[in-house]
Amino acid sequence: MSAAVIQNLRNTRVAVVHPRDQDGEDLVRQLQRIGCQVQMVWPPPAQLPLPLDAVFFLLDRDTRSSMPWRMADLSIAHIAIVDYENPTVLKALLDSSAHGVLVRPIRASGVLSNLVLALSMRGYESRLLSKIAKLEDTLRTRRDVEKATRLLMGLRNLTEDEAYQFIRKQATARRVPIGTVAASIINAQAMLAELGRDTDGER
Repeated sequence: MSAAVIQNLRNTRVAVVHPRDQDGEDLVRQLQRIGCQVQMVWPPPAQLPLPLDAVFFLLDRDTRSSMPWRMADLSIAHIAIVDYENPTVLKALLDSSAHGVLVRPIRASGVLSNLVLALSMRGYESRLLSKIAKLEDTLRTRRDVEKATRLLMGLRNLTEDEAYQFIRKQATARRVPIGTVAASIINAQAMLAELGRDTDGER
């Protein structure tokens, strides 16, 4: 993965959210030397000019609360730019979920390493989030199958294995995941229960 990040730097799409001062211009020039596709944006936008792979953004007293995409856009590597280091700035830096940080005045020597590290960390985060999502989906499916199995056992006087095999055969016959059949059974039972309550209420 790290090697791929380095090899693809020339295709990296980068936004620089920074005033058009000396630091901002120096950063843009250095990113262009690296080979990145760079666009400069100021003032801080409500939304980033997508598609992007990375964003360098100024994090100071005036911009700490004006960039909602810092937390929302999880597909982009975030590199913060700060003026100095004190407890307030460090807290804002942690809250920003940045993958890297540059300290002004910006020096060319730190730009490439921060960009590569941020892109690598973002890729690692993305893989972790994907694994978590798959695990959550697996757990949700397992819970649904167990619940549907218990429902069939009660409704049809089946053993646990018989109920499970029924769900599995239905999934195979319909060519759908077993969780889909389990969810259908659960939803159907809930509808029948609701219908029963409505009928009892009308009597």
